[in-house]
Amino acid sequence: MFSTDQKSEIDAARADWAQTRRTVVPAVEEALYEPQPVLGTGFVRLVDYMGGDEAIVQGARVSYGRGTRSTSDDRGLIRYLMRHRHTSPFELAVAKFHVRAPIFVTRQWFRHRTASINEYSARYSVLEKEFYFPRPEDIAHQSASNKQGRGDSLPPDAAQHVLDLLREDATRCYDHYLEMLNQDEEGNVVDPDRPVVARELARMTLPVNVMTQFYWQLNLWNLLHFLRLRADAHAQYEIRAYADTILNLVERWVPLTYEAFRDYMQEAALLSGPALRALRDVLAGREVDLQASGLSKREVTDLIGLLPEIAPRLGR
Repeated sequence: MFSTDQKSEIDAARADWAQTRRTVVPAVEEALYEPQPVLGTGFVRLVDYMGGDEAIVQGARVSYGRGTRSTSDDRGLIRYLMRHRHTSPFELAVAKFHVRAPIFVTRQWFRHRTASINEYSARYSVLEKEFYFPRPEDIAHQSASNKQGRGDSLPPDAAQHVLDLLREDATRCYDHYLEMLNQDEEGNVVDPDRPVVARELARMTLPVNVMTQFYWQLNLWNLLHFLRLRADAHAQYEIRAYADTILNLVERWVPLTYEAFRDYMQEAALLSGPALRALRDVLAGREVDLQASGLSKREVTDLIGLLPEIAPRLGR
């Protein structure tokens, strides 16, 4: 995953300590700079952070020190803020990550536009010969009910055929990439008499499973919004793998906030007004007229998915 020089650089960063008056979180200090492997040669590294649970409490109370109340009081306040979506105190904590991921994952990732991002430039540098290939069990049919999702896994022979195609195409495209750049994999010139195509043009031949790298900095509230959508069963597996890894780091960084996020966002459900009225009718023992309820078919399906025991009352 890393060259010898890169490993030495990471080890040196982890070995270096600086005295500070800033509030630090020991559990996340231990994880700082350490690459967390994702999807084979991909990774997530937490490289910097500011604040933690105490910063959120301090901002909410506008106190002058690190905090004046007990942990139970802090926990209650953070849970209140999360439950009522009082978001600004969570914006006072910030994290910066270094990520290596396939380009098709980053295209989903960068849809979250509330972050500062700097990506490896293929106009300036040559991309490494690193590609993501799914595991055979992750190669699946197109979902019949979800236009942007997967269905059941392909049979082993069919999955292997897909993998062979992906590897063959990636190898051929990268060979053409180097041919246009007139260099070998070590960066040596192949033919001094042959023209070199500009890197910004040569990169067009590369597939979207080539690996790229970027730095990603954002406040905690926007990070939690990213995790709510991407560390979810409905998200694509590949980006979910990164989100799950980041979620583990968030748990170490802000454990009280993580607990509140899990209870009030990740494992919670939002009910519309019609869904809430239908649920009240069910609890009161009344039959629900779905046509008059204002619920769409998808809403009814989602409601039954949340509470399958109410299906008979909904005519299902």
